[in-house]
Amino acid sequence: MSELHRYPVSEKAKSRSHLSLEEYNRLYQESVDSPESFWAVQANKFIDWIKEWFADGKLNVTVNCIDRHLPARATQTAIIWEGDKPGDERTITYQELHDHVCEIANILRERGVKKGDRVCIYMPMIPEATFAMLACARIGAV
Repeated sequence: MSELHRYPVSEKAKSRSHLSLEEYNRLYQESVDSPESFWAVQANKFIDWIKEWFADGKLNVTVNCIDRHLPARATQTAIIWEGDKPGDERTITYQELHDHVCEIANILRERGVKKGDRVCIYMPMIPEATFAMLACARIGAV
């Protein structure tokens, strides 16, 4: 077994982090001491639910992956895609991702695809494959 190596976190990275070490330790301890209440808070803090909580919770993954970011991050990059050939690359913003996903979801609906339907996607690893998968999730197709 290899030896564990630790690498110090740079001051620049520390200054951009969302949690201080003290806050991380506090949250960690809370998660150990009271896991159910800890995760209940986290689930409601970071996920937009249609119906609350896990056992009977309902959510739309595309709302959490795309829609919730539109107000503050519409023009920021959501996907960086690099093809097989050098220089073959694209960046897709949250707004562009949303537009493509909605467009494909609408096309699927027009063709009769509905919640619970099974959809097979046979595409190369291009951004449009991601758009298609998220479009299926958006309408509830498997």
